[in-house]
Amino acid sequence: MSSSEETTQNAENRNAENEESVRLRVGDAELTVEPAHGCRISSLRIGSTELLRQGERYGCFPMVPWCGRTGYGKFRNGDAAHQLPLNSPPHAIHGTGRDTAWQTAHVDKAQAAFYYDLAEPWPYEGRVTQTFELTEDGLTLGLAVETYGTSFPAQAGWHPWFHRSLEDGRPAELSFDATWQEERGEDHLPTGRRIDPVPGPWDDCFGMPDGVDVKLTWPEQLELTVKSRSEWGVIYDEQDEAICVEPQSGPPNGLNTTPRLVTPIDPLEITTTWSWARL
Repeated sequence: MSSSEETTQNAENRNAENEESVRLRVGDAELTVEPAHGCRISSLRIGSTELLRQGERYGCFPMVPWCGRTGYGKFRNGDAAHQLPLNSPPHAIHGTGRDTAWQTAHVDKAQAAFYYDLAEPWPYEGRVTQTFELTEDGLTLGLAVETYGTSFPAQAGWHPWFHRSLEDGRPAELSFDATWQEERGEDHLPTGRRIDPVPGPWDDCFGMPDGVDVKLTWPEQLELTVKSRSEWGVIYDEQDEAICVEPQSGPPNGLNTTPRLVTPIDPLEITTTWSWARL
């Protein structure tokens, strides 16, 4: 199947299940979530302006129970060694949540919550919850990972595909301050060295100890700020059509390098807020 055929097929599949989409509306802001398709945000519109790319790689999907690449699909939990499917050879990328049908827990005009139970190929039992809260000038997203018993390392975050240009306007300008950049090796994994941030284009993880704070400005159109209390953010802008600003709870390959254990009394929780203003 060609790329264009796959894009068309994906669109047809989404349209066929359109009745399963959940829409939140506040003022002129409208959010569409597809719980059957990995609880992905398929659309975020401010008035008539769509902020998220459509087509084959579209919207914004949750990265859970790991973010970015897990090196060669391998990680350990104490003495237990695990192998994940290599869905981006030679690595396992972006978790399993985006490939899972989520269940609806709550929906009203401006808020929604969804969940799914962790299952193979993830080796541990637990539950993931994603929440959405829409206002006239912002969106707050939350992810939580809980265990049903055994403690395990996990990560959570988001992968939005923001349009580089809105409605044929000028390309977005990206601005942020980072204390460091994770040096990226030839295998696309962090080497463990922290370096001074270098000019893009990027497919790189940055450290922001005061929290992720990244601004996208579409000149004379819209300004959008992505914030999170987490200190880890990945910027991906190697494609002409989109810019990705990805708040996440740890760096790529973090299941191995900076494991954050989810325990029965200490779930993993992360939030991000997107706020916007017309220019």
